[in-house]
This record gives sequence, C-alpha cells and structure tokens, in this order.
Amino acid sequence: MTGIKSIIDTLTNEDHQKFVSYLQQKNKRKDTKNIQLFKLLANSNDDSKAICKHLYNAENSNAYHALRKRLFQALIDFTANKNLEDENSVDMQIIKYILASRTFLLQNNFSIAYKILDKAERLADEYLLFGILNEIYHTKIQYASNYPKIDLEDLIIKQKSNQKKHQLEDRLNMVYAKLKCVLNEVTYKGTVIDFEYELESLLKEHHIEINTSLSFKSLYQILAIANISALVTNKYYTIESFVMKTYDILRQKKETDKQLYYQIQIVYIIANTLFRNKKFEASLQYIQEMDQLMLLKKSTYYKSFILKKTLLEALNFNYSNLQNKAISLLERIINIKHHDIETLLDVHLACFMFYFQNEDFKKAKSISAKFYHTDQWYTEKAGIDWVIKKNVAELLLYIELQEDDLFYSRLKSFRRRYTKYLKQIGQIRILTFIKFAEHYYTKPESISTLEFRNKLELSFEWTTVNTEDIFIISFYAWLKNKVEKGNLYQTTLKLVEL
Repeated sequence: MTGIKSIIDTLTNEDHQKFVSYLQQKNKRKDTKNIQLFKLLANSNDDSKAICKHLYNAENSNAYHALRKRLFQALIDFTANKNLEDENSVDMQIIKYILASRTFLLQNNFSIAYKILDKAERLADEYLLFGILNEIYHTKIQYASNYPKIDLEDLIIKQKSNQKKHQLEDRLNMVYAKLKCVLNEVTYKGTVIDFEYELESLLKEHHIEINTSLSFKSLYQILAIANISALVTNKYYTIESFVMKTYDILRQKKETDKQLYYQIQIVYIIANTLFRNKKFEASLQYIQEMDQLMLLKKSTYYKSFILKKTLLEALNFNYSNLQNKAISLLERIINIKHHDIETLLDVHLACFMFYFQNEDFKKAKSISAKFYHTDQWYTEKAGIDWVIKKNVAELLLYIELQEDDLFYSRLKSFRRRYTKYLKQIGQIRILTFIKFAEHYYTKPESISTLEFRNKLELSFEWTTVNTEDIFIISFYAWLKNKVEKGNLYQTTLKLVEL
C-alpha cells in the first residue's frame, strides 16, 4: 500500500478529479470499488485492514488485494497518459512527424516528407532534444540522394554538431551519476572520500566544456555537481562565482517552459548558494523567481518544490531578523504529508532551531520528541550531516532544560558513534564545541572567567566569518551568548552579519 499512497500523495486536487473521471470512464460495472479505495487512501491514514473492512464489511483480503493491484495499475496508466499530454507533448508530436515522414519517404513522396522533417527539426532544435534531432538528421541523410534539393554536406555538418551536444549531455549525465554515488557514500554511509579530487578527475576524464548550446538539464547537472562539492565541504563561497556565471548562460537561452523541472532546480541551487553565503536579500529574489516558475504549466511542479522553496524562504527570513515570519512559514507546512522525506526532516530541524534561538525550549522539545527513529534510520533518509546537527542541537536543549540523564547518555553515545568520523573529515571543531558545552554544563561559573573566554576565541578562530558555514556559526553563537549573557537570537544575527 505504501507504493500506491506515495503516488496519490504527489497528485494535485485537479489530478484527483481527473483520476476519478478516468476511473469512471474505465469502469464497466457499477459495483466497482476502485473509486472508493482511491478516496479512502487519499483522505485517510487507515491501514489496509481498516480499509478492507470499510469496503467489504469483512476481512475479504483476496478481493481487497486484487482491487489494490488494479488501482495501482490504473494510477500508473493515468500518470503515464498525463505525462504524454503535458511534459512530453512536443516530444510525441515530433515523433509523429518522423513516423509520418518515413511513410511518405517509402512512397517516394520526398517533397512532403522533407517538409514534415523540417518542421520536426525546428521543434526539436527549439527544445534541445538532441536524441530526437539525431533521428531526424539520420532520416534526412538516408534519403538525401533521392531528393536533389537537399544539401547533404550541410546535413552532415548539422548532425556532427548535434552528436557532439548529445555526447556532452551523456557525459554530463555520467559525471552527475558518479558524483551522486560518491555523495551517497559520504552523506548516507559516512565514508570518508577526497571529494574535490573525485570531482576534478571526473570532469577531466569526461572532457566537460560549458557553453550556450547546453540544455537546461545539462546546465542543472553542472550546477548540481558544483552544489554537491559545496555540500560536502561546507564551502559554498567557493562555488558562487561559478554558479552565477553558469546562470548567465541560462539567461541567454530562449524563453521556454520546456525542461521546466530543471529550470526550477537551477534557480533553487542559486538561491540556496546565496543563502549559505549570507546574501539573504539576493537569495529571496531568486526564491521569488522560483515561485513564478513553479506556477507555470498549471503549477505542474508546485507540489514537488513547495517544501524546498518554503524552507529556504524561512531560513532567509530567520537570518534577516524576521524570525516570527520564518516560524509562521514553517508551522504552516510542518505537518503536511509529502513524498520528500529528506526536506520534511530539514523543515523539522529548522523549526527546532528557530524555537531554540528564540529560547522557546518547550516548543523546541515538542519538535525533538518527534525524532523517535534511530540515528541509522535518519542517516539513510537525510544523511549523516543532518544526524550530527540534530544530535548537537538536542544536546544543547538538554543543557538548557537541565536534563542530566538525557544529556550524559546522549553525549556518551555521540562521542562513541561520531568522534572517529568527525576527525576523518576534518571537523574536529564540532568535538571541541561539544567539549566546551559540557564544560559549561558542569561548571557554569567558569564561563565568565577570562581564561574561558580566551580559550573559546582561540579554539574557534576562523579566517573570516564571511566564508564560514552559517549553521556552524549558529552553534557557536550559543556558546558566545553564554559568555556575553545576552539574547541568543540577536547574538546569532550579530555573528552572521560580521
């Protein structure tokens, strides 16, 4: 049932209505229960046993499982048909042109056939469909000797140029896939890898060059590769210039809603990079652009991106001294159901952080209480970096609430699990931070001494705050505030603004 439920959760309200109409047209009998099952799955959280009893007034499992299988297949067919109507309508039209032209070519009606192929070529070129363009040029070249009006040499030049673009897109796809595998090793398994070396080697191996002939998908993959590097190293300042230059290439391209999904992803990466580099106003401008793109094509991708967009918007507001606005945004989405579990977990952790910075520890604890899965489960869903942040944040909460047993048991567990890993990836500062936090908890009076302050400043000395990760600064702000005995949120903002 999980598979069916995950598909239903991705459908919009309009899709729900269309799917019910689709089922009504398919149903040949009036007693078919597939519409009832769909509505129950869409509007309730009942388990299979409860739904079966509701439908059949008995534990009629065989009939229920058969009905569920038919509904699952209907959802797949509906989704496929919907994609043919929407996202791939141009692709399908071009394929129809190619098939029609080949029929006319076999009938020796070359004039009509080449007119149709010209039309197909213009469309495929406009939408950067390199694979389909290859088929068009292949067909044109195949019959060129039968139609003297065709310039064969010009066609060969076009095909060779297109093949280069297609091959580049393929190479980028390979690099992207390999780097995602590397990232999974780092993020979800805690493997220590020289990521920058891997990135440099792959780009060199696949001879990647960037120019305006790239599709939106290729541009997205290039930016995603840069983003992966920044994510692993926490050095977003190193990719900003590259990200913005790549985006300039995108802006030179023709206005089109084709490959809209990748356009939204590109703008999101830019907005996120600017946020991580503490350029909040600029980041919010790109979030507005992202929102506008999400509304195109009848809001096809709105539901897919709403969590990411809202979370990033809230983070920008939080660090722009608009915390109440940030909290309000997250409270609106924190309980919604969504297939993007990783972003949902990010939303919960961000909300926890906002409450904590606001010194509303009761609400922060209410969020923490929802983290009832094991660290291993969260590592698989959100990555080891997320798990470490969650653990550190909870340790600080236990200090504020003076929950001794929880603090010491979690502290022991944290050190046992992550000390070796943090040393391997060069993040000893997190261990140093935890040591200072423990020292404060056991000897709070020592924090006001000059010796403690000097040790703190020396231990967390960085080249410049402008290049430091915003989330690391946020943790450090807690210790800084304990020394200064001020307001935690304002102390955080002062450090970020340095």
